[in-house]
Amino acid sequence: MRKLIKQEISHPDKNTSLSAGLFSAGGSEEPMCYDWGESNEEAVSVLEGQAGWLSCPLFSHPSVYNYTSTQSAGHNLFWYRLPEGHDLEQPITYSLRLSKDRERLWLQPAMAEDTGLYICMLRNKSSCSKIAMRLKVLRLDEVVREPDCQPPVVVAPTHLVIPLQEEKTLECPNLQDATKMADGPTTVTWYHVRVEHMKCYQYPFWNSERQQKGASLQFYVMYLEYQGLYVCTVTYLRRGRALNFTRSINVTAVNPSNLPKEPSILHPTKDQVFTVKKDTEVRLVCRGVLPYLNSSWEIWWTVDGKTLDKLADQRFTNSNSLLTYYYGDRTEESVLVIKDFQSEDLNREYNCSVRNDRGFETRRAQLEEEVSLPSMELGCGLGVTLVLMLLLFVVYHVFWLELLLLYRSWFGTDERHTDDKEYDVYISYARNSEEEQFVLTTLRRVLENELGYSVCIFDRDSLPGGTITDETLSFVARSRRLLVVVSPGYASKGSQALLELKAGIDGMALDGHLRVILVQYKPVQRKGWVRELRRARVALALVRWQGDKSRELTSHFWKRLRVELPVRRVSSRDEEEDSKEVALMRLHSQNSTNSQTGLITTTVKDPQKVFNCSA
Repeated sequence: MRKLIKQEISHPDKNTSLSAGLFSAGGSEEPMCYDWGESNEEAVSVLEGQAGWLSCPLFSHPSVYNYTSTQSAGHNLFWYRLPEGHDLEQPITYSLRLSKDRERLWLQPAMAEDTGLYICMLRNKSSCSKIAMRLKVLRLDEVVREPDCQPPVVVAPTHLVIPLQEEKTLECPNLQDATKMADGPTTVTWYHVRVEHMKCYQYPFWNSERQQKGASLQFYVMYLEYQGLYVCTVTYLRRGRALNFTRSINVTAVNPSNLPKEPSILHPTKDQVFTVKKDTEVRLVCRGVLPYLNSSWEIWWTVDGKTLDKLADQRFTNSNSLLTYYYGDRTEESVLVIKDFQSEDLNREYNCSVRNDRGFETRRAQLEEEVSLPSMELGCGLGVTLVLMLLLFVVYHVFWLELLLLYRSWFGTDERHTDDKEYDVYISYARNSEEEQFVLTTLRRVLENELGYSVCIFDRDSLPGGTITDETLSFVARSRRLLVVVSPGYASKGSQALLELKAGIDGMALDGHLRVILVQYKPVQRKGWVRELRRARVALALVRWQGDKSRELTSHFWKRLRVELPVRRVSSRDEEEDSKEVALMRLHSQNSTNSQTGLITTTVKDPQKVFNCSA
């Protein structure tokens, strides 16, 4: 608020100073002076050695004064100065360097000691007003320049927007002011500063789309690379002395004017539905695109056709923010916040709108209430599901063999009904060794007596006087599984075991009706494995015997072995028939001749020539 102060003033023509800048009505003939204090505008900055000026702010307020009215009313303009560090105002002593022209005080050029507070006063016999402004004269080393090649500028730059692919003319700011003070023509030097590339270019530029015409810089076609800071230095002569000042223009490129300029709403879409929840804070987001126009624009929400400032409900607020700025085109976001959302708020009409000088668009936000699931029931259901999954994982990890055997017993196919094999298992082992006792007393007994498999052991089931090679190949060919008992002496106790192994591997490779199972009775170093076992070890199942831990029928050894053996689902009646069938097969085997070896294509007369028994 303007404050009226009674102040004492002495006539400046009497060369008396203003006491502390205060005026009062010392006599009835002296007018009261309105003191407007210090101007709220920023301080005027001038570079040392360049021309500058101060404009009295009283002339920029038509409601207070204008130059014509002041002249007709007989007002006189007086300038005073309060140097830094002083308490008393001093009248300005005019000279060739400091001069007054209409409403301005010129400094041609400015000097560092000119820095301080300046007061301009308009008065006549009946009225008086004064206002103060601050002047800063900066030295060259006080001016920050990025890059360093940029000409020093202390006045804030003006801004100019140029559409792409269009033409524009740049005029140096305050050029007309210099023309009034100059004794002759003025010259202007233009610079282009690209701060992002740390480069400066002085006219003439390298391209022909920008040409200087007189004091102006003409853009024939605007391109993106022409953006940046343009600095102009005005040089003129006054009373035989060369003076100059520097100004700058920040040029920004925007999208061409021939592009569509109507605003549009990106979000919400036409069919979008906002899901809201009762007794919570609801946020409705609206995003709109506002193409560049040198005019005003707006994005806002309405509730039931009313803007938020006209609603009595304080629960509704909104906030706007800039999301993107692309060559003048703006993407703005407006968020409508509804605190403590209630069921009756669903029946309100919510509209988001955007507008500029080219058009208007609005879109309604559709709301639906969220169906909340019972949290306790949902939590319990998820908890039970997780517990069951964890339990199933533990059960499978611990009892996977039992589960696999149970599945085989229910859904597995009995191979006796799908082939014409006579034996379930043929056991190959090193003769005259500790493994032989394991085979005859443990493996055979459990497989035949406990598990009900038909087992073939060459030394027990072959006829005396037969050819070992032919009999071996025949037995292996008539078996569903070849069980190889691997031990350190498997390769060193003769070639019978190697012949059986070779026949089993050939059977797997040729017709696939025979599978080989490895049973490790004792640990064997890799170098103790024969070449055939080393090659096929990756594809063959290996079941390890662990001594006393494996003797029980419920041990891991027997379960793992049963998984590799054929599926057997035998009733009591089937067991009697199988016993008779086994007896008949053995009798038939004793009466058979060596011609039965035709199942194997290769007949070997000397088993010692079949394998090279070295590891």
